[in-house]
Amino acid sequence: MAAKESTMLGLGTAAPDFELTDVVSHRTVRLDSFTHKGLLVMFLCRHCPYVQHIGQGLAALATDYAGTELDIVAISSNDASLYPDDGPDGLRLMARELGFWFSYCYDETQQVAKAYQAACTPDFFLFDASRKLVYRGQFDDARPGNGVPVTGRDLRAAIDAALLGRAVGAQQKPSIGCNIKWKPGNAPVYHS
Repeated sequence: MAAKESTMLGLGTAAPDFELTDVVSHRTVRLDSFTHKGLLVMFLCRHCPYVQHIGQGLAALATDYAGTELDIVAISSNDASLYPDDGPDGLRLMARELGFWFSYCYDETQQVAKAYQAACTPDFFLFDASRKLVYRGQFDDARPGNGVPVTGRDLRAAIDAALLGRAVGAQQKPSIGCNIKWKPGNAPVYHS
């Protein structure tokens, strides 16, 4: 299982706009669809063992923040022709299995992943009320096989700070997971 780290997009970066379809509700989802104090954009997929490892913890985090000032959207950008579980049908099943209440979108063109400089699954981007990036990093220290409990500690601390209007600490560890499965010839080159 080869691990890829997130790109650690610059803090303060404005949230890139997007327009995608929620695979569950079939509604169009745009950046301006979200109006709460915080916005968590997550790049996930169904087949990745790193995402599977934190799946229940991620569902618990979403449940804990339901009804708060946090909006959440999940996006899968993997090439579904090579990874069919990561296409709309598989994502819909994943959302139902884990009880996701938030939108789960499929980024078929992979342009949204490129705009966010997403590199792996899972990859987390937390934006404040002005839609400036305040956190990009790991869920917590848990990885498949390392024995560390899945708590979401790092992401939860960032969300709590953002919702209270407090600064999120700049010491942020990159997320680690499977690389995004780019379509042939579509892989971006990110520059730090």
